[in-house]
Amino acid sequence: MNFEYFTAKRIIDSKAYKSSVSAPIIKIGIAAIAIGIIVMMIAIATGIGLQQKIRNKVVAFNGDITIMNYDSNNSQESGNPISTNQSFYPNFKTVEGIKHIQAVVTKFGVIRTETDFEAIILKGVGADYNWKYFEEFLVSGKLPDYTQEMNTQVLISQYLANRLNFKVGDKFTTLFRRDDPNREPRMLTYNIVGIYNSGFKDFDETYVIGDIRHLQRINKWEANQIGHFEVLIDDYSKLNDMELQINENIPSMLEAVTVEKRFGSIFEWIKIFEKNIYGIIGIMILVAGINMITALLVLILERTQMIGILKALGSDNWSIRKIFLYNASYLIALGLLWGNIIGLSILFAQKYLKLFPLDPSVYYVTEAPVYISAGYIIALNLGTFILCLFMLLVPSYIITKISPVRAIRFE
Repeated sequence: MNFEYFTAKRIIDSKAYKSSVSAPIIKIGIAAIAIGIIVMMIAIATGIGLQQKIRNKVVAFNGDITIMNYDSNNSQESGNPISTNQSFYPNFKTVEGIKHIQAVVTKFGVIRTETDFEAIILKGVGADYNWKYFEEFLVSGKLPDYTQEMNTQVLISQYLANRLNFKVGDKFTTLFRRDDPNREPRMLTYNIVGIYNSGFKDFDETYVIGDIRHLQRINKWEANQIGHFEVLIDDYSKLNDMELQINENIPSMLEAVTVEKRFGSIFEWIKIFEKNIYGIIGIMILVAGINMITALLVLILERTQMIGILKALGSDNWSIRKIFLYNASYLIALGLLWGNIIGLSILFAQKYLKLFPLDPSVYYVTEAPVYISAGYIIALNLGTFILCLFMLLVPSYIITKISPVRAIRFE
């Protein structure tokens, strides 16, 4: 039988223990652990969730990596054309980890109605386009179909639809400038078959998705000429390594650029979330640890006579310290249990019920996204338990300074 564990369990089960002077302080310690784990879980879940959500929205409009002309500027409109007759298209076989590659053309245009007009970027896509992200964004109608003959179907954002009073089935005219400024702009009439809402206002107010063949015709390009390639990869954590590999396997006149480099300000902003998460975790563990130290010191003070009797009977200091550390472990575990129950309840409620909305003009999302993973939850619980217990080793050292004679006479 483990003497220390047995003694600690008897103390915990004791009715006198539960009604003692230390009971309120112990409850505060348990509450501190529970609140700390709740705050840390929410911070990690929302921080990582927001990072992933924003990243996925930027990737939805631009791909993980863009292959473009080496001399391209930062303009969002396609410049000199690139031929699709490349060894890496449509299947990039020389680099592992590439999920998909698609050809795209972009061009500035102006939507004109009888009462209003709106500047847009028409993103021309073809039969090879991956609609995975826009399937999630679709709020009305259907996705365009560019696998057959050239058509006028377009996907427009809810933002533009609301501004211009459009709905599924409506038609509108778009003007495209010609190379010769003295000539009248080209006019195309499009049919709205679907409305999407990514929640990313910077893109929603700009992008309309249409048939790539219209833009090739307007630019007087051949069917095998496009603006750039968008590359989707399997593992985003290998983004920079994939960029290097792709650059080594494409012609010298082309350049591969990651989405993080193209939209550096956005990704620098969301990296701040990581610093906030680390800061919150550090503060919460420190607060919880201090509360548990206080609770342990009160327990030791309350059991001074017991400590003196155990020492008089021959127990060494480490054996007595283990009794109180077992006791503290139980309190930490109890706090973690309640913290996990409450924290996970809040996270699942937010994930499925969308209880807490956010301003999309600031956060690029309409509600606080949450990322729930058993990996970080287990690591967070183990880390908190071990760190709090480690912090308690120092105050438990006070037991070694207690004299048996004085302790037994302690009132």
